[in-house]
Amino acid sequence: MSRVGKYPVPVPSGVSVQIAGAEFIAKGKLGESRMPLSGEVETTIEGDKVWVKPKSETKAARMMWGTTRALINNVVKGVNEGFTINLEINGVGYRAAVEGKTLKLQLGYSHDIDYPIPADVTMKCDKPTTISITGKDKRQVGQVAAEIRAFRGPEPYKGKGVKYEHETILRKEGKKK
Repeated sequence: MSRVGKYPVPVPSGVSVQIAGAEFIAKGKLGESRMPLSGEVETTIEGDKVWVKPKSETKAARMMWGTTRALINNVVKGVNEGFTINLEINGVGYRAAVEGKTLKLQLGYSHDIDYPIPADVTMKCDKPTTISITGKDKRQVGQVAAEIRAFRGPEPYKGKGVKYEHETILRKEGKKK
């Protein structure tokens, strides 16, 4: 039995939700998001709560029960509050700057890396060594953060590279004489 799926998704004030055919639509202060619904589950709106129930007791229906509930929760939270991921850059000469719709990264290579910022995502660099990625779609914000981190992931000896804000790097001891 799904431990996640049995709880309803609370809809905060200021967010309107509706089900149109096989699509869940949420509108809030950050815009509108749409999510396709699985045919394995039944989704209903009762007052200010969204309930998800499996249509049958098959394994696929039980798997989609918790997954659909979590995705609906992310859509509702995304249009109301949004999602933010912070990245830190460590290393001498490593820095980042937002120039228009491009993130310019200097990560120790012979060239600068120009990363085009997607339409639904906003980025800020308060300091040259921090990047704040914000958006209403949790999957897209996480994907953008992972792509930026992949340009120069943190290395274990000096900790140089791009890492998530709360990520801890397991450090290794260097060569011994």
